[in-house]
Amino acid sequence: LHKTMYVLFLLFQILGAVILGFGIWILADKTSFIAVLQMSSPSLKTGACILIGVGALTMLMGFLGCLGAVNEIRCLLGLYFTCLMLILLTQIAAALVIYFQRETLKVELSDIVVDLIKDYDPLNEDKRNLQDAWDYVQMQIACCGWTGAEEWENNEILRNKSNTEYPCSCSNRSKDLVEGRGFCVLDDPVNGTATYADWPVHEQGCMDGVEQWLKDNLGIILGVCTGVAVVELLGMILSISLCKNIHSEDYTKVPKS
Repeated sequence: LHKTMYVLFLLFQILGAVILGFGIWILADKTSFIAVLQMSSPSLKTGACILIGVGALTMLMGFLGCLGAVNEIRCLLGLYFTCLMLILLTQIAAALVIYFQRETLKVELSDIVVDLIKDYDPLNEDKRNLQDAWDYVQMQIACCGWTGAEEWENNEILRNKSNTEYPCSCSNRSKDLVEGRGFCVLDDPVNGTATYADWPVHEQGCMDGVEQWLKDNLGIILGVCTGVAVVELLGMILSISLCKNIHSEDYTKVPKS
C-alpha cells in the first residue's frame, strides 16, 4: 500500500507541474489562438491564474501526502484527502459551467474576433501582439475571418481602399504568407473596386476550423481529463485506506490489561 501511495504522490507532483505549466503557458503565449483569447477576455486570464493555483496546490499536496505516508501522520493524510476532494469537485463544477454556458462562451468569442477584425490595423503597435496572434491562427488553420472572409469587408482600412487589398494571413498563395501579416494588394481589381469574393483567400471561417480541431482531439481531451480524475480518486481511496491502517496499528500497540 505504501509503495502504491509513493507512486501516486509522484504522479501528483508531475500532474501539478503540468497544470502549473499549462497555466503559465496561457499567460505567456503570444502566437496562437489562446493568445487572442487571453488578450481579449479577462475570464481566460482568471482561468489561467486558477490553473496556476491548482497546479501549485496539487504539487504541495503531493509533498504533504508523501510526508504523511512516510511518517504515518494521519492529519496530513486527512488534509491530502480533503484537498483532493475539493480539487475534484472544482474540476467537475468547471466542466459543468463550460458545458451549460457553451453557447454564451461561443457568442462572446465570436464578438471578440469580429471586433478584432473590424479594428485590425498593421500600424497599430499597441495591438501588435494580438493581431499577430490572429494572423498566426488564420495561417495555421488555413481559414479567413471567424465565419468567413466577408467579415474582413467590415475592416475600416480595407473599406476605405474599396477592398482592393486583403489580409495576407488569409491568402491561399504561398508568396503572401511570407509576410504573414498586414494587407496584400489585389492584382487586378475591376474598376478599382473589389469584394471578398475577388480575394485569393481561404473560404473556410476559423470557427469551423476550431470546431473541427476540437472534434478531432475530443478523444484525447476526454482521455486526459478522465485520467486525471481517476488518479485523484485513487489518491483519495488510498489515503483513506492508509489512515485506517495507521488507526488499526495504533490500537494494536495499546497494551492489554
